[in-house]
Amino acid sequence: MPAALHPYLNFDGNAREAFEFYGQALGATPQFATFGEFGAVPEGDPHSDKIMHGSLEVTDLIRLYVSDVVEGMTPEGFVQGNNVTLALMGDDEAVQRSAFEKLSEGGTITMPLEKQVWGDEYGAFTDRFGIHWQVNISGAGS
Repeated sequence: MPAALHPYLNFDGNAREAFEFYGQALGATPQFATFGEFGAVPEGDPHSDKIMHGSLEVTDLIRLYVSDVVEGMTPEGFVQGNNVTLALMGDDEAVQRSAFEKLSEGGTITMPLEKQVWGDEYGAFTDRFGIHWQVNISGAGS
């Protein structure tokens, strides 16, 4: 997939509940991975069972993604009304890198575009208009 733009929803600890509800309403089964499964928090951390990434693929064109916002994940923490991010995902490294560089110009990079524990390159920023973005390059540098 060269590039696709999907909404990425953030929740204050109830991402699983929300996506199970959306899945039931839209006729799809959500998939989840927790912060603990990725080793993103220490063992025994109270956030280990929170959702680091979840997906709900209703059709090829309707896909939603989800995460719980845990302490320290964002500078402002969870903010109701500011909890939707645009996620640009794909495997065309040149297109994705260019989009990251150009869209983040004049904005604030919150996570540089670099290799992550799940194997892809990922970065996040808020553009100069206040819109939150994520860029994930599947299989980058492999």
